[in-house]
Amino acid sequence: MEAGDANLRQTDGKDRATQSLLNKLIRSNVVNNTNQVEVLQRDPNSPLYSVKTFEELRLKPQLLKGVYEMGFNRPSKIQENALPMMLAEPPQNLIAQSQSGTGKTAAFVLAMLSHVDPSLKWPQCLCISPTYELALQTGKVIEQMGKFYPEVKLAYAVRGHKMERGVKIKEQIVIGTPGTVLDWCIKLKLIDPKKIKVFVLDEADVMIATQGHQDQSIRIQRMLPKGCQMLLFSATFEDSVWKFAERVVPDPNIIKLKREEETLDTIKQYYVLCNSKEDKFNALCNIYGAITIAQAMIFCHTRKTANWLANQLSKEGHQVALLSGEMAVEQRAAVIERFRDGKEKVLITTNVCARGIDVEQVSVVINFDLPLDKDGNPDNETYLHRIGRTGRFGKRGLAVNMVDSQRSMEILKTYERHFSKKLQGWTQMISMKLKKSPTEVMKILLLPHQI
Repeated sequence: MEAGDANLRQTDGKDRATQSLLNKLIRSNVVNNTNQVEVLQRDPNSPLYSVKTFEELRLKPQLLKGVYEMGFNRPSKIQENALPMMLAEPPQNLIAQSQSGTGKTAAFVLAMLSHVDPSLKWPQCLCISPTYELALQTGKVIEQMGKFYPEVKLAYAVRGHKMERGVKIKEQIVIGTPGTVLDWCIKLKLIDPKKIKVFVLDEADVMIATQGHQDQSIRIQRMLPKGCQMLLFSATFEDSVWKFAERVVPDPNIIKLKREEETLDTIKQYYVLCNSKEDKFNALCNIYGAITIAQAMIFCHTRKTANWLANQLSKEGHQVALLSGEMAVEQRAAVIERFRDGKEKVLITTNVCARGIDVEQVSVVINFDLPLDKDGNPDNETYLHRIGRTGRFGKRGLAVNMVDSQRSMEILKTYERHFSKKLQGWTQMISMKLKKSPTEVMKILLLPHQI
């Protein structure tokens, strides 16, 4: 059983790491996230500083130039509160919840670059990422932001980067994966952990979902000096993440995103009664003309269903994009870019796309299959993430759930109870009420006025 659990955790870690990398590849700008942040200070008597401009941070001119060169005009919500804490003297520890696209990588990179003394030729900042690919993505941000600060050098502690034992690293910033960083500190003695001033643990939820990473990270943290600044970031704050964060970050300030359920207020939710997969397909064809007014995402439970649906819609002459787990991350990123650019109006996908991908034009989410967890039970969190792809940026959205059995109706009732939202069957009820066809009803629903 233990081996099975380990394999499950390894798979979960890979899935989360892939999703995170996908988000990094498709993000060129910070998302205009409407989530409010909640700040819990280590010292509640200390004044809470937040900034509205990068100038207020009194950054080194070469770093400010790098920030503007990257296209950041003003701090994002998380940066407003996190940067004053990260750049404070004496250093303050931070645990921050931040989803992809909120500008958190740029924030901790700015903190590392600000704390470095370029005249000292040894590692002073250490950043741990869960995978080789994610480490390289963070490294790119360091290189871009430090473009006008060439005295600061970067080393990658990742697989394939062979180093001789005892050769001291002269680069001031080291970014790597937990296992290789641990080797560089203990086995090869390339890094003196006692000289590290800033320690960043990125993607903590991905980290602890991966076998061995949690223990390795804790071992690294224990070697660091007492005054070292600890910064931990995670997209989710499950209990396991909290326990881990509390072990590695003493006396932290905490920045949390307020719960996303608030966004459900801007999303109208309906269900459509069907009898079979083919019936669901016919219902989908009936509303297809309306859903392409803007853009829609259709979620399926399995790759097989997603492939079948994409083929069926294509045969009917509809242009759709398909996103599924067997694609390489770069291929997925290219599909999302095409969808974001409006080259395809409808994206069919499995849960791989349920989290963190913001396409401003998405007005409609269709659950061709209702989301279930790995044991086949209702998955409230995934339901929220799926329908949360619409109704973003303060706009109205629409979620349509396809119900094809008594069991799927029971699952829908679970979501209703969990989110305290009563869903309506829209095809018959609204069509009769307005004497309009379902397609016309969809068009009305997408308009800003109320029915």
